[in-house]
Amino acid sequence: MMMLSPGPGEPIERYSRAWTTLYAVVALGVVAAVLAQSETAAVSRAVAVGSVVVIAVLYGCWGRRGRAGLPFVVIVLVVFAVGSAAVGTVCYLLFALCPLIFLVLEIRPAVVAVVVANVLPLATGFLRGGDWRFVTHTGPIFVLTAVAAVWLGVWIHQVVEQSKERATLITELESSRAEVARLSHEAGVAAERARLAGEIHDTLAQGFTSIITLLQAADPALADERLALAVRTARENLAESRALVAALAPAALAAGSLPDAVRRQVSRFTEETGIPATCRLTGDTRSLPTVVEVVLLRAAQEALTNVRRHAEAHEVAVLLAFAADSVRLVVRDDGRGFDAATAPGFGVPGMRSRAEQVNGTLTVHSDPQTGTLIEVEVPA
Repeated sequence: MMMLSPGPGEPIERYSRAWTTLYAVVALGVVAAVLAQSETAAVSRAVAVGSVVVIAVLYGCWGRRGRAGLPFVVIVLVVFAVGSAAVGTVCYLLFALCPLIFLVLEIRPAVVAVVVANVLPLATGFLRGGDWRFVTHTGPIFVLTAVAAVWLGVWIHQVVEQSKERATLITELESSRAEVARLSHEAGVAAERARLAGEIHDTLAQGFTSIITLLQAADPALADERLALAVRTARENLAESRALVAALAPAALAAGSLPDAVRRQVSRFTEETGIPATCRLTGDTRSLPTVVEVVLLRAAQEALTNVRRHAEAHEVAVLLAFAADSVRLVVRDDGRGFDAATAPGFGVPGMRSRAEQVNGTLTVHSDPQTGTLIEVEVPA
């Protein structure tokens, strides 16, 4: 009795050809066996054949559509009982009925229904002949049939559930891999922009500043027109280089300092999610290299994005702490936590990679009871 089920209550179009073949073979075999019993009354044979035909019609018009449920099974069992009462050979239709029951019912009611289906031929046979010897002789056969059908149905149900779990896991892994690829791309672009901004600031901008300083030291009044032209040209190029640095930096930093940018991210987070969030600043603020500011700002954005998507938090706190030789960004929430070692979709590798580019460190503490703490510390 094969039971390749796509899951209780689900349409079975995927298996329609195989199931149609199975039912056709079993039904035709039962009908042929019934008609071959010439010693049986014609009326009984007609009732038996009619019950097989009715069950086949019910299966074709109702059972194959999925979500047939308990009413369908009850009606089929009643028709099956009528056929079995007329001619005992109809009991062989169980080879088709047991798989069908596991298709349309959940596992527990299906087990009960299969047991009932295997008991019905015993009851109808006893009522038809009134002889307990029929029960004692055929009873063990139906018991073994019921046990085999239940065992096979439960086993295949478990196989199907495991297949569904694997499919769900594969989908989640593919989604996580796509998210990691996106974050890696964004991190690479941001890192390259920050690197270029830092290079321009540390080379061209400082070079033009040095040229202006040296020229003004040589001729403070800039009486020489050539020196004055050189100073003007250097200042114009210095302004251009600073504009390039500003263009390469994140838009949030272009509108103000790092603390202001972090505060705006926190305020926007509260406005968009409704989750209370606070931003605290400690230490003496100072200007940082563009690449360092980019790393800290991106870490704040990624951490708040994680809270929004995954944490189910009720409160968030952000700390930006300036020390003598370092700057720390701490984002804490009271959500459900996660396992940083097995959660690549949370952007942790990207934050760690960006921190390492400026010789910084990333620390993650997460627990389902206390929430998550993400800390980025960079030398500055």
